[in-house]
Amino acid sequence: MTAQIGRRPSTTKSKITEAAIDLFTEAGFDETSVDDIAAAAGIARRTLFRYYSSKNAIAWGDFDEHLQDMRRLLSEVPPDMPVAEALHTALLAFNEVPAEHREHHRRRMRLLLGVPALQAHSMLMYTGWRNVVAEFVASRTGSDLSALVPQTVAWTLLATALAAYEQWLEDPESDLDELLTQGSRILTLGLQDVLSPGIEGRSAPSADTGNLN
Repeated sequence: MTAQIGRRPSTTKSKITEAAIDLFTEAGFDETSVDDIAAAAGIARRTLFRYYSSKNAIAWGDFDEHLQDMRRLLSEVPPDMPVAEALHTALLAFNEVPAEHREHHRRRMRLLLGVPALQAHSMLMYTGWRNVVAEFVASRTGSDLSALVPQTVAWTLLATALAAYEQWLEDPESDLDELLTQGSRILTLGLQDVLSPGIEGRSAPSADTGNLN
């Protein structure tokens, strides 16, 4: 997932990423070298490494900064906003892509979800993303970041986003925001269930799992 919250990536980072995605799409990820990317971006190889630590990181763009934007967005939601609503709002904002950038974003996501060589690095990126979500849920539940409920919600929200992207890539006519919204409804129902413990004899999660009451 590539964020578009509140800011555009720096011109140079954006230029490097766009050049790399074009090359990866046309020539293949494994067949494209760092030197190829630097040449296409019109910069020196050593300049490229000032912005990205590896070829694998380039396709992700300004991901770390966007994670900080998402963390800020969640920290600023009203305290009385339901957890599910806050996460849905953040999910849509994080994945907002202007119409003129949609095709580029589609090519990026095809690479991130489809190139085996990128999968290990993608797991690192997903971990950072999940941590932002888990931190928010933990702050609302008074639990630890590693507790069951924050981690379950974080993993589920990630699955929601990835499933939406897979559908979006399969059907060019589909609407990404609508797919994310539909997926979020499933998460919302689950959170409402946790938020209303004891119905028909069910027990609430224990305190050490991060009860959402």
